[in-house]
Amino acid sequence: MDARALVCLSTLMRHLQPKEPPLPAVSFFLQSLRLTGRPIGVLIRRRSLLLLPVAGSALSVSGAAGAQEYATRDVGAWVVAPSSDRNGCFLTRSYGGARQTTLLFGLDTDGSNRLTLLNPNWSIREKEQLRLTYRFSNASFPKRAAIGIAANGKKGFVTSFGDTFPRTMATSTFLHVRRGDVPVEELTLDGSGAAVAELRKCVDVYRAVPAKVTKGTKDGGRIPLDPFASAQRRDSKR
Repeated sequence: MDARALVCLSTLMRHLQPKEPPLPAVSFFLQSLRLTGRPIGVLIRRRSLLLLPVAGSALSVSGAAGAQEYATRDVGAWVVAPSSDRNGCFLTRSYGGARQTTLLFGLDTDGSNRLTLLNPNWSIREKEQLRLTYRFSNASFPKRAAIGIAANGKKGFVTSFGDTFPRTMATSTFLHVRRGDVPVEELTLDGSGAAVAELRKCVDVYRAVPAKVTKGTKDGGRIPLDPFASAQRRDSKR
């Protein structure tokens, strides 16, 4: 999987990350994102713009402010790169051997994060919701919600974690994943400390204060900023 495809793939992971418990809307997003025969970089880049309107605004703010761009770079066995919508960055590490597993860890400017594992040998179904146990050298997350995905000839799953998880990722030396009593994968995380430190630097490049909304409009305030809010909240936002 080339670097360009991985950058676009990281954006897809953000849209598909499960919640606790998994949200019903996830199924809709997964169905709408079902892969066709198109190259994954093109497909995901196009559809990510449809799924997240805020991505466009983030890009425009970045452009207006003349924000810096982070250049993809290697940190030992890891690759650090910005996500295609510039709402965060991600780490990638590809493991050799018979299993050929790829690990991706994405971190957004708002602190949300997700961990993805992909493998060409797995038969997990797209949209499949399951519970997996993640054991690190310094923490354990039993029966964590995960959701199945397929991308670029590989299948796998994505899981979201709390705001403090990057520290766990940075200080752990291994990751073991199990599905009940069945081992799913066992990976070394050597060098993750330096990689996560660089990941945070990348995220800092894209962490900016949102542009202020101008209240004065041609409609004289007749159209509320949020027409779907309750009447009291609509009045307060005029």
